[in-house]
Amino acid sequence: MQVRLDQLDAHLGRGLRTLYTVHGDEPLLAQEACDAIRAAARAAGFSERKVFTVSGAHFDWSAVLGAAQAMSLFAERQIIEIRIPSGKPGKDGGEALQRYCEHLADDVLTIVQLPRLDGQQTKSAWFNALDGAGLTLRLDPIERRALPAWLAQRLARQQQGVEAGEAGQRTLAFFADRVEGNLLAAHQELQKIALLYPAGELSFEQVEAAVLNVARYDIPKLVEAVWSGQVARALRMLDALEAEGESAVFVHWSLAADITALARARAALDHGSPLPMALREARVWGLKEKLFERALPQLAGHQLAHWVEAAATCDGIVKGLPHPDWPDGAWPALRRLVLMLLQPLAAATRERRTPLALSA
Repeated sequence: MQVRLDQLDAHLGRGLRTLYTVHGDEPLLAQEACDAIRAAARAAGFSERKVFTVSGAHFDWSAVLGAAQAMSLFAERQIIEIRIPSGKPGKDGGEALQRYCEHLADDVLTIVQLPRLDGQQTKSAWFNALDGAGLTLRLDPIERRALPAWLAQRLARQQQGVEAGEAGQRTLAFFADRVEGNLLAAHQELQKIALLYPAGELSFEQVEAAVLNVARYDIPKLVEAVWSGQVARALRMLDALEAEGESAVFVHWSLAADITALARARAALDHGSPLPMALREARVWGLKEKLFERALPQLAGHQLAHWVEAAATCDGIVKGLPHPDWPDGAWPALRRLVLMLLQPLAAATRERRTPLALSA
């Protein structure tokens, strides 16, 4: 049975399951979820704890199976944690997990910890056995658009908050920009604010003075910001990636691949293909499909041809071949390319927002 993180406390309050599977790549959320399960288990008398970390194909699964079936001399009830950092238990491990699920005992509570799983892994027999035998918790990343609300919720837990209205939203947006992509650091910044200021309303100046810039960005987030027309965010990410020593070649490759895909999709559209089919022909899917659905109708074929040419020029500069009409250096050239992409996309974003603003 699958539940969301915000439903976990309610489920624990109604009684414990014998098996919990936690999977996701957010260390803070995984830690908090497992802590909540352990606390509920200890309150119910599960006083002994054993932890097994699966490392490599030669892990001894018999020790796990034996621990679950052995009665403790010192405690009647025990917690067994099975951590699989790779998310791949292997053939023997998969079979062992299925056997484990067939022999769950009331005096043993099991927590299985996994990283983020792909579609193939979630369809595997061993994962279906875990999901069918207990409660499954998928920990999705906190996306940028949801981060201000997440921060507001965390501030409320420590009896703090921001001003009402636009001023408070500005404060939360600033906070989110400082901690995006780094929830563990965001948690530490929240704890610091709780120590620095009393309960009650926080001003923008207080948050600005307290919160360090601990944001972490990656190339997929940069690409998402570009195709969403988010100028300030995209440029901030580009600067951060350069400062962190990211490969300019990888950044260019991601942008150039998307430009090529957009050009293929535009050509298919111009030949009469419906938009969904044009995107499939260009091998675009997932989150990027939604971004391209909004961007592609705003882009003409000649504009995309200009982008393809610009990406080829930028490719040469990134690889050490200067161009007289472009800035010197890989990162200045990438910045020019990103600005070139952002100009029409940002204009389209402003046009979509204008009717909403006028109607408000």
